[in-house]
Amino acid sequence: MTAPHTLSPRVFFYVQHLLGIGHLARASRIASAMAKDGCQVTVVTGGVPVSGFPGLDVTSVVLPPVVASSAGFSGLADQSGNVVSEEFLSARSNLLLEAFRAAAPDVVVIEAFPFGRRQMRFELLPLLEAIASTNPKPRLYTSVRDILQQQKKPGRDEETVGLLRDHFDGVLVHGDPSFVRLEETFPLTAAISDKITYTGIVAPPLPAEPTEVFDIVVSAGGGAVGRDLIRTCLEAASRIALNRRWLLVTGPNLPEQDFAALIADAPGNVDVVRFRKDFPSLLRGAELSISQAGYNTVGDLLVTGCRSILVPFTAGGETEQSVRAERLEKLGLALALPEAGLTTDQLVGAIDKALSQPKPSTLDIDLTGAERTAAIMRDLQSISG
Repeated sequence: MTAPHTLSPRVFFYVQHLLGIGHLARASRIASAMAKDGCQVTVVTGGVPVSGFPGLDVTSVVLPPVVASSAGFSGLADQSGNVVSEEFLSARSNLLLEAFRAAAPDVVVIEAFPFGRRQMRFELLPLLEAIASTNPKPRLYTSVRDILQQQKKPGRDEETVGLLRDHFDGVLVHGDPSFVRLEETFPLTAAISDKITYTGIVAPPLPAEPTEVFDIVVSAGGGAVGRDLIRTCLEAASRIALNRRWLLVTGPNLPEQDFAALIADAPGNVDVVRFRKDFPSLLRGAELSISQAGYNTVGDLLVTGCRSILVPFTAGGETEQSVRAERLEKLGLALALPEAGLTTDQLVGAIDKALSQPKPSTLDIDLTGAERTAAIMRDLQSISG
């Protein structure tokens, strides 16, 4: 039995960010598009709160925060870095179930799981059971980026397929198959092909012209793992023509001691900030971006057509950003450098090379993922009841 016809579909959207803020930013953009399209959206977040997310146009439910206890995502800790107890996890799971029942959704969207976020099974498996036992049963979708972390442990992909076949109505892949297809990073895609819908990349609209112009904009996502990249860029700035103006955006999660040291060491042509709300506009006005290769940053780069040097995050066996950076470099849309052992000399050489090339031409890549996802939610009305 499916959810009843409603004029305004009620959507219950779960997102857990553990290290950076990319998952939260993408989910927030999708949720806002759903709300704009007439859905009543409840967004449940489980990470450390970040100002401005998930947005004022949705109902926000904040669970007691957990973070990754290591860069390899091998455990969970509270905001103070303490390993969380079973009692903590049980209480959190109960709060999630209470939020689900209070929202009484027509559709549930779970970000990443079961492709990722296995650490959250303690609360997501009970949620799946609650959904299955609800009458009328809401439809259930997973929301995933186009490039997945590739699993090395035997049986993980098979477990993912089993959960999808048993519980989920669909898989929303936030990518353009002409850029990258799910099967390139998930080998068992054929087993779930009937559930897959490509939405396009979740990217912002073309931003306004910047009110302030920097020649080179450096960013490190949330900042939890980008310190070395930022430091290398600071060193490179002192060796590039001093008439070029730099902006280093460290991210909100960079430790205060590191942030203070960067400011103290910055030459006069370099500004250091934690966050800029107008980041996409800054890319539109910049000659070059230097960043990791996260999903949201790349979306901004594709929208603005900014030259870019990508240094993909690879700690803890992460593969997703490397795949994205290599694909963009192959298409002539970026230069890619390795994170491990990156030297100032390497970076200076790449900067000179990038600045000598024309800005990348816009390719026919679908960047309307948020709007398309909202349309899918709205269209569910016509098949419910």
